[in-house]
Formats: sequence, structure tokens, C-alpha cells
Amino acid sequence: MNFEALFSNFSNIKVAVVGDVMLDTYWWGQVDRISPEAPVPIVALNKKEQRIGGAGNVALNTTSLGAETFIISVIGKDEDGKQLTQLYQQNNINTAYLVTSDQRITTNKTRVVCRNQQMMRLDAEITHDLNEQEEMFLLEQVKRCFHDNKPDILIFEDYNKGVLTERTIHEITALCKKFEVVSAVDPKHKNFFAYKTVDIFKPNLKEVKEGLHLLLEEVNQSSLNEIHRLLQQELQHQISFITLSEKGVFFQSADDSKIIPTHIRSIADVSGAGDTVIAVASLVYATTKNILLAAEMANIAGGLVCEEVGTAAINKEKLLSECKLLLQ
Repeated sequence: MNFEALFSNFSNIKVAVVGDVMLDTYWWGQVDRISPEAPVPIVALNKKEQRIGGAGNVALNTTSLGAETFIISVIGKDEDGKQLTQLYQQNNINTAYLVTSDQRITTNKTRVVCRNQQMMRLDAEITHDLNEQEEMFLLEQVKRCFHDNKPDILIFEDYNKGVLTERTIHEITALCKKFEVVSAVDPKHKNFFAYKTVDIFKPNLKEVKEGLHLLLEEVNQSSLNEIHRLLQQELQHQISFITLSEKGVFFQSADDSKIIPTHIRSIADVSGAGDTVIAVASLVYATTKNILLAAEMANIAGGLVCEEVGTAAINKEKLLSECKLLLQ
């Protein structure tokens, strides 16, 4: 594989990411004493940082690898929404198809971190489904994006925050079929079986076991092949791509099936790793239609971002170097 040429070709790919976006706020500090008011640590703050989280982190990863990327979602008419939009624009993520609503707030997850360990998380969010008008506005923006840009792949990024409803999922999937756009999904439990006929279905093992109500005694090729069969009965999808935590990843298509073991890493933080995995797998598959290569590269990328604290986009040069080293 000529990885230099492959990575160069990423710039020819257009990616649409639809789902629950959020702002990740980090308060960094140190703890030297316990509060006299209650048995809790006193955190002396010395730095605040805001990053792109949720579905936006998927978009940040595909953009970091050179793909033209469009983020499509619903945010609040608030300061967090403005800050998030600004972060997208600073990172070359197209915001032309964002919807703002005065009926919702922009999700903001604030993490208090000391000595690279998370002490607390504060979530400001609304998680009920979009109302009918918001659904209509979101679907109109997806249609506009398809008509204006014809993306090569659309990624559903579901965090159960209400943007991806049964209606939006079904109508967007139908649009993907109509426009011949490859569809990939990173699902959560609420809409787990709503993503019928998608091309790539990428849950993690825990989500699969919960969705199928399985008590899985052993994770091996045979048991995972059976999981794919059960999923396909419900979804009629093309490819199962299941992340197995420290065991690596598994994929099964019509022609191939394999467990790809993880590479040994120094793990600092697993948050955002799933975003990177779906981003890299989707982008590589859209470029090559080779799911084995997509799974191998996504497996490497997921491990690399776990070496960083907090959500972080994959570094293109580091991923290229690792692919050359591990996959040649």
C-alpha cells in the first residue's frame, strides 16, 4: 500500500457528519488541601480550555486528515453555541448547515482535571428529541448539503442527545441511498436498531451486548460472526465494525471477517477514541472501499489518541508514520 498517496487522496473526499454536537470545557488545576466546608478537594484553577466534542470531534478528525468536512446539527442560540461554531471555523469545519434553536441549549461538558486525572464532570444539556420544526430544519440542511456538495460519505454520530430521532435517521438514510452516499453510524442504545440499511454499523462490544441482550462468555471469531448475523437480521446493513476495547476491533462484510488485535500503547485517556475510530474507518473506506484496510488504520488511530489527555484529533503525520511501520 502506498500510504503517501492514500493520505494525499483524503483531500478529494467530502464528509458530512450529522449528530449530537457538544462543547468540551476543561478546567485544569491542582489540589493541595481538603475544603474545611465539606470533605471535598479544593481545586486551584490555573487554566481553562475549550475543545470540540461529540459529533464535532468526528468532524475534527476527518478535517485533520485533510477531508472537506461539513457538520450538520442543532445547537442553542447561546454563548456556548457561538463558541462552538467559532471553534469549528477555526479548524476549517464547514458550519453552513448548522441549525440554531431557541428551544435548546448547546451541550457543554465541563471537566475538572488535576494531574491528568478527571476529578469531576459537569454537564449542561437538553436530551429530549428535536421537535417537529427542528427536525424539518435539520433535514432541509442535509438536503442542501447533498445538493450543494454531494458528500462521499455521511457519518451518523449518535450520543442520545435528541438530534438523531427516528424520523431524521430514516429520512437521512433514504437520502444517502438516493444520492449514492456511503453511510456509517456510531450508534447508542436509544436508536440502536433505527439505522436500517446503512453501509457501516460501528457499535462497541458493550453496546452490542446490550442491544442484542447477549451474555457473551467469550469474544472470538465465532461469537462475533454470530453477532454480525443477528445484527444483520435487524438492520440489513452491509458491514459490521465492532470495537473491542483492549482486544482491538472486529469487522465482517459479505466477503471478509477478521479480529484485528490492538497495538500496545501507554493509555492516558480513552475519551474520544470512538470518534477517531469511526472517522478514520469511514474516511479510508470512502477513499478505497477496502474495509480491511479501513479497520486496520482505524485500530491504529484509536490507540494513538488514547495517548492524549481529553478529546483530541488524530495527528495526520503520526498516523501516516504508524501505518507505514505497522501495516507495510
